[in-house]
Amino acid sequence: MLRKILVTLFYVGIAVFIYFIHEPLLQWIRQTDREFAVLTALVATLMSLFPVIPYPIVGGVIGAAYGPVLGGFIIWFGSSMASVIMFAIVRYGYQDWGMKVLHKYKYLGKLTVLFERNAFLTITLLRMIPVIPSIIINVYAALSRVRFLSYALASSLGKIPSMILFALIGHTIVTDPQEIVYMILIYGTFLAVVYGGYRYFQKRAEAKFQTEHEEN
Repeated sequence: MLRKILVTLFYVGIAVFIYFIHEPLLQWIRQTDREFAVLTALVATLMSLFPVIPYPIVGGVIGAAYGPVLGGFIIWFGSSMASVIMFAIVRYGYQDWGMKVLHKYKYLGKLTVLFERNAFLTITLLRMIPVIPSIIINVYAALSRVRFLSYALASSLGKIPSMILFALIGHTIVTDPQEIVYMILIYGTFLAVVYGGYRYFQKRAEAKFQTEHEEN
């Protein structure tokens, strides 16, 4: 009980801190130098964990400040670390809260079937589809039997495309804005392929699940 109270106070304290200083933080990122890359990665982690500002905006600012390569790595690291921290918070202290979050969503039955077939592939694919709320993936994985390392690897791998896109858009806005259209088209095509693969995997998993239950 004491551990939960301390974690809650810490979490709320950081959230309030980020809320009051988020504008100066963004301004600092815009003006920062590459020697502060590690500190910026920490800021990116906090901004992802406490999304006072939409993370794509944070990623765009970092991409504009650090370029597509270093900027992409920084926002990928921040987002990946935030998801791992949330996973750990739910699994090792707030499972009751996690269950309440999941009860708000109706399509979890299909997600259960996918996790039972291949949790690693499911997490990776879900991370690549931006319309699926990140908190659902974090919480569901934390409440499942998936191993911590497997989750961390799959989640981090699935985040790579979108994080690269955020950094590229931020960098392109200040260098050659006209190329953003081509980037969006390419990313849209990529998402269509990923979603098609996800639907195929989902249908196969559901069909196999149904066949097994009919046999039993």
